[in-house]
Amino acid sequence: MKLLEKCKNIPLSCAETVKEKPMLGWAVFGIAMVAVFLLGLLAASITERRAEIATIYNNKKIEITGINPHNEQWGLNYPREYETWKKTREMDFHSKHLGNVPEDVLESRPAMVVLWAGYAFSRDYSAPRGHAYTLDDMRATLRTGTPVNGEGDLQPGTCWTCKSPDVPRLMQEKGIEEFYKAKWSAWGNEVVNPLGCADCHDPQTMNLTITRPALIEAFKRQGKDISEASPQEMRTLVCAQCHVEYYFKGDGKYLTFPWDKGMTVEAMEEYYDNVGFSDWTHALSKTPMLKAQHPDYEIFLLGTHGQRGLACADCHMPYVSEGGIKYSSHQVMSPLKNVASTCQTCHRDSEENLKKYVYDNQDKVLEIRNRVEAELSKAHILAKAAWDAGASKEEMADAQKLIRQAQWRWDFGVASHGASFHAPVETQRILAHSLDKSLLAQIELQKILFTHGVTETAMPDLTTKAKAQAYIGLDMNKLTNDKEQWIKTVVPQWLSEAKQAGRL
Repeated sequence: MKLLEKCKNIPLSCAETVKEKPMLGWAVFGIAMVAVFLLGLLAASITERRAEIATIYNNKKIEITGINPHNEQWGLNYPREYETWKKTREMDFHSKHLGNVPEDVLESRPAMVVLWAGYAFSRDYSAPRGHAYTLDDMRATLRTGTPVNGEGDLQPGTCWTCKSPDVPRLMQEKGIEEFYKAKWSAWGNEVVNPLGCADCHDPQTMNLTITRPALIEAFKRQGKDISEASPQEMRTLVCAQCHVEYYFKGDGKYLTFPWDKGMTVEAMEEYYDNVGFSDWTHALSKTPMLKAQHPDYEIFLLGTHGQRGLACADCHMPYVSEGGIKYSSHQVMSPLKNVASTCQTCHRDSEENLKKYVYDNQDKVLEIRNRVEAELSKAHILAKAAWDAGASKEEMADAQKLIRQAQWRWDFGVASHGASFHAPVETQRILAHSLDKSLLAQIELQKILFTHGVTETAMPDLTTKAKAQAYIGLDMNKLTNDKEQWIKTVVPQWLSEAKQAGRL
């Protein structure tokens, strides 16, 4: 009896189960057939996509060799990517804070005019537009001046570096050092194609490639070989060729990234202090100043997404599916333009909530930024009052050091495109330190003023860009009229010469 009871607990075999319950067998058979069918569809889809990709690559309409700066020719071979690149000319998106719509930043924040007194940025600073506008905006800005016949240049040739695929071509033809040390206007009829395909891609393999030497050189000085970067890392490094902090080294204006001691705001400040570098001397406070460019890469690495291995392209160049092809959109812009293709590929939350998270971070960062701009501009004005009262260099040394440190941190935080999203905690830390040093500078300057018998300093009216520019002594009517005339006369001549030479 015990043996029979044990046998009852032994499970039936599959065959016996099917005999007893035939419908279960048909169900298993049906599921298996559906699975096989779906796997077949997947295999066919993969094969079809691979075949279409191979067809596109192996049946190119033209052969592109060397450094070909003509984006439209690349577009013949890769029309999908090219069509999305052309959309960088669109100006239809405005988030809570900026977008791809033109905006005069100095008009919105006139205190910045005082912060950059004596520097070309006090003349003109507008929100950046898409890659297709790199050359239009470069020529139009008041920061490049109105050079004619080699006279009137405000910038060196180095300033063209990140604006066009004509740049690596020129570097190859003329030499890197020769390109940098020339006047900006020397390359006016040479740099004529906006930023595009050849800036990031090898024409033979279409692999991502580094075309600017400064990034390679910066890695090498840190003991790194950029050629060993992974494909995922390259999807950020091609952006880091340009979206970084840099300076023009020496009389040759050699483009250099100040990363030798590290990539934080403090490490780069130490680098600049050790080499005795300053971008300009402030017109009011007479302080040797640093101008941050756009340390996007450095700040991105310190944020949540950068530390988790994401690349710039993951969010700014989302994948698009068209027919059997999956490719990256080359309409490089804010991920908030299309949250479904960017944020929601990872974050399971509503578009409304995801945007709210971004705006909350931005609002908190910009609250500190606004305080800094108000207090730091006061420090420059108080410094001018101290000089006017007869203060000596020795008396002013500590206050000037604080002003330099405060403005470097402010500029580092605000010049970076998207810093308040890429690394909001780090950006708030940097701006908080800037505010602290701005207020400490004011205290030092109040002591100096009191010593020289000054008990009250009137603050100028800086409520508009025009008033701020008039305060620092800019003749904006002349600057604007000269620029408009220059654009009408010189730029068409540059473009005509480029067309005749086959460069455009």
